[in-house]
Amino acid sequence: MLELRHLSYAVHEDGGELGILNDISLTVGDGQLVVFTGPNGGGKTTLAKSIMGLVKPTAGQILWNGQDVTDMGITERARLGISYGFQQPPRFKGLTVRDLLTLASGDEALSKDRCCQYLTRVGLCANDYLDREVDASLSGGEVKRIEIASILARQAPGSSGGGSPGPGKLMIFDEPEAGIDLWSFARLTETFEQLHAAGGATMIIISHQERIISLADEVIVVGDGRLRHRGSPAEILPQILADTLGACPVMRKEAMAQ
Repeated sequence: MLELRHLSYAVHEDGGELGILNDISLTVGDGQLVVFTGPNGGGKTTLAKSIMGLVKPTAGQILWNGQDVTDMGITERARLGISYGFQQPPRFKGLTVRDLLTLASGDEALSKDRCCQYLTRVGLCANDYLDREVDASLSGGEVKRIEIASILARQAPGSSGGGSPGPGKLMIFDEPEAGIDLWSFARLTETFEQLHAAGGATMIIISHQERIISLADEVIVVGDGRLRHRGSPAEILPQILADTLGACPVMRKEAMAQ
C-alpha cells in the first residue's frame, strides 16, 4: 500500500516560495490502478517523481508497504519494488535492447524467449529489436515501448522473470501514450488492462486519454498542486468534460445551444 501524508514541494522563485505540491494526502491500495489526470502544470508529474524519489518533498511523508521511504534514494526504492516510466525516456548509445532488458530483470542469463514475452506485450517483435541500440535510431514511440518492456522485466517475480508483476510492486507511468501511434496505443492499453486483471502490482498512470482513464479503479484530478477531484471513471469523466467545456467560450456556447 502506498501512503502519502501531507506531502508538499516548493521551490524558491524571485525571492519568494512557489508551491508545486500543497499538503497532499493519499492512500493507494494494493493492486489498484489509479490514474492521475488534470491540467498541464498542475503537479501530476512532480507528485509521481516524489513517489519514485526523483524529487525530494519539502514536507510530508511517503510510505510504501508501511515503510517510510521519504529519505530513500531512487536505487533503494527500486529495490523495494517501485519503478518509473518517463514521459520522455532516456536513450543509451552502445546499449542494446537485450542489454537493457537483462539489466532490468537482474538475470544475467535472460533468455530470448523471455525478452520476446516482454517486447510482445508492448507490440514489438524481438527479432527486429533485441540487437538494436537504444539510441537516436529509434523513434520516440519505440523507445517508450522498450522502456515499458524494461519495467515489466524489472517487476516480474523472481530474478529470471516470468508471469505478471507480483504483489508488493508499484509501477508508475508518466503519460505512456505520448509519442506513440494509434496501433501501439491500443496494444499498450491492452497491456495495462491485462496487467491489472492479473492482479498483484499497484499501478499509477498519468494520462489525459479517456481510454486509459476508463481502466482505472480510481481517477484523481490534480490541479494547482492539490487533489481537486477523485472518484470512479464514471464519476470523474463527466466532470472533466464539463470543466473542458466551461474553459472554452466557443464550446460552452455550442453546448448551451444543444
